[in-house]
Amino acid sequence: MGRLDGRVALVTGAARGIGAATATRLAADGARVALADLDLAGCQQTAAQITAAGGEALPLECDVSDAAAVARTVTAAADRFGSLDILVNNAGITRDNLLFKMSDDDFDRVLNVHLRGAFYCARAAQKHMVAKKWGRIISLSSTSALGNRGQVNYSAAKAGLQGLTRTLAVELGQFGITANAVAPGFIDTEMTRATAQRMGITFEQMTTAASQRIALARVGQPAEVASVIAFLASDDASFVSGQIIYVAGGPVGMSM
Repeated sequence: MGRLDGRVALVTGAARGIGAATATRLAADGARVALADLDLAGCQQTAAQITAAGGEALPLECDVSDAAAVARTVTAAADRFGSLDILVNNAGITRDNLLFKMSDDDFDRVLNVHLRGAFYCARAAQKHMVAKKWGRIISLSSTSALGNRGQVNYSAAKAGLQGLTRTLAVELGQFGITANAVAPGFIDTEMTRATAQRMGITFEQMTTAASQRIALARVGQPAEVASVIAFLASDDASFVSGQIIYVAGGPVGMSM
């Protein structure tokens, strides 16, 4: 018996990285999982792995910055599995640049995917949770919410998600719905590897430098973030709400 048996989860940005690891972990814990991403092929690959392991998964193409697309995705997940209990707002992009070089489009696009997308998903998903008087909304913030050079858009979005999370906890708590955020530090994903390439350094150089600023002296893995999300999605975290949990290998307060 898994601790999420009978639950239905929707994970956005599930084609790779933390999203794929989270979908896989929730399925391993017994949840039926809908995977949403612009990269449908990536979702299909992860869904196939979940199915091969004995789980149930539904891959869906979705642009979370489009309210109509989100509504269709949430409806499709609920129709397929009969309900929606867990929402993981993981979809995100980066468009890094220093302030004086950042375009309006780069700023807007990052805010729209991370923050507006989480708002759209939470608004659509909560209807199903309120009806059942049970729900879990978990959003991915970041240590960048504390400020990070070249990421004024990303930092603003991730800080905004923390405010969104706390407000969801206040508004939805009376319906048995918890809302929490997980804020990873340096995690080995395609996104961080792309950042190294953009900086003109190897990923090994980047991780070596980052590890020197982390108490555990190493970078994190997507599965380590997924395990915290799985806890927050379970009944084990029934009295945890409105919290920001940093998964960063040590105390935060410096750029990672």
